[in-house]
Amino acid sequence: MYAAALAFTLFAVFPFYWMLITAFKQNRDLYVGATNLQHIPWIFNEPPTLHHVRLLFLNTPYLLWLRNTALVGALVVLITLLVAVPAGYSLARLAGRWGERLGIGIFLTYLVPPTLLFLPFARVVSWLGLQNSPWALVLVYPTFTVPFCTWLMMGFFRSVPRELEEQGLVDGYSRLAVIGRVVLPLAVPGMLTVVIFAFTLVLQEFVYALTFISQVDRMTISLGVPVALVRGDVFYWGSLMAACFLTSVPIAVVYSAFMDRFIAGLTAGAVKG
Repeated sequence: MYAAALAFTLFAVFPFYWMLITAFKQNRDLYVGATNLQHIPWIFNEPPTLHHVRLLFLNTPYLLWLRNTALVGALVVLITLLVAVPAGYSLARLAGRWGERLGIGIFLTYLVPPTLLFLPFARVVSWLGLQNSPWALVLVYPTFTVPFCTWLMMGFFRSVPRELEEQGLVDGYSRLAVIGRVVLPLAVPGMLTVVIFAFTLVLQEFVYALTFISQVDRMTISLGVPVALVRGDVFYWGSLMAACFLTSVPIAVVYSAFMDRFIAGLTAGAVKG
C-alpha cells in the first residue's frame, strides 16, 4: 500500500518538478540532441539561470494576464453562485416531481458542444459591443457553469433533511430565514465545489478566449502564455514552464485547502443526516 501511495505521489509531483527544472535550465542544457547519451534530462547539467523567468516577467504582460484571469474568474464565480444556488434549491424543494425533470433538462444543456454555440455567442457579443474585451468572457462562461452547478447544487440541497427546515418553520422562522440559517450552512461544501469548478473552467478555457480576445494585454493566462511564448515553430520552453509552474502551484495549494474543507463538510453532513 505504501509503495502504491509513493508511486502515485511521484506520478503526481513529477510534472511540477519537470516544470521547475525546465524553467531554470540554461538553453544549452535544455536544447540537447538525442544523440548525446551523457546528458541527463531530469537534473541540472549546467548551473541554473533566471533568464527564462526574466523573459516571462519583463518581455510579456504576464502580470496583466494574471489580473485579467482573476477578474474574470471572480465575476464568473459570483454570477454562478447567485444563479445556481437559488435555482438548485428551488428545483430541489419547491418544484415537486418536475424539479428532477427540469434539473436533468438543465444539465443536458451543459452537454451541448461549445463549437455549436460560436455563431450565436459571436452575434450577441458583437451586438453588445464586447469584442476584444474580457467582459465577453464574463458573459459567455456562466452559460457553461450555471447549468452544471445548478444540477450539482440540487443534489446537495436534497441531501439536507427536510425535517430540519420543517422544524425551523414550526419554530416561527420564515422560509428565507430557514434557508439562511439552516440550509445554506449545510450546503457550504456544495458551494465550495461550485467555486472550484467555475474558477477552474476560467483558468483553463482556451477556445472562447481565443475567439473573443485578440489584444495581448487583454488576454487571460490560458491564452496569453501560448500566444506570446509560441512564435511559429519556436517554443520558449523555459518561459512556458515558468508560467505554468508559477500559475499552477498556488492553485494546487488553494485547491488542496478547499478539498480538506469539502471532505470535512461532507463528513459532518453525513453524521448530522
